[in-house]
Amino acid sequence: MQKTNTLWLILKWIFPVLFNILFFASGGTEHKASVWISYAFIHFAYVMLVFTPHLIRDGKSWEVFAYSIYAISAVYFLVEFFTGLTFILTAPESYTAALSVQLGLAAVYGVMLVSYMLANEKTAQAEEERSYEIACIKNTSAQVKGLLEQVQDKEARRAVERAYDTLYTSPVKSHPDLAHLEERIMQCVNALEGVVSAGDRQGIVESANFLLSAVNERNRKLKTLF
Repeated sequence: MQKTNTLWLILKWIFPVLFNILFFASGGTEHKASVWISYAFIHFAYVMLVFTPHLIRDGKSWEVFAYSIYAISAVYFLVEFFTGLTFILTAPESYTAALSVQLGLAAVYGVMLVSYMLANEKTAQAEEERSYEIACIKNTSAQVKGLLEQVQDKEARRAVERAYDTLYTSPVKSHPDLAHLEERIMQCVNALEGVVSAGDRQGIVESANFLLSAVNERNRKLKTLF
């Protein structure tokens, strides 16, 4: 890992080192304002390209996020490099054109970068919400299935089976308005776990019926929201 990090660090420094060697070897340190402006913008574009990994949102679609953000930063760097290089080689007396053009490029880059980051953030949040929705039903149904295997009494087992079947086949889609009902479902599952552990047949039946009622209420409410 340390060797890999070192190699990446060397790779990142190749461009700025070579660029600065050629820049100062060919032109010294005396340059016009337009040249120094271009020099600064080229370095800014490169720094943003190197810093891009820190701007990528974590999530299941990380590769998609990375591709879009990297593409924007890479295109900006290439455009800025050739634009800045043109101003460096021509070295115009006035710095106005160099500043205006490169500020414009930076502004376009900034707008595109932020727009894509916002879009990626929205996508990542939707993925997290979807993961929560799926986990809510899957986790509770798996928990009830585990409890079902511990119930031996026929009547109690039938009650738990009814609750499990309804829970297992429930839509995974959720909504903020269902939060209190889903919390109630989890409380019912925890209560069922307690009475199963205690071997309380009547308590198992009652808890399973409470769970079934909560799941049905949640599903009815869900239908009214979508």
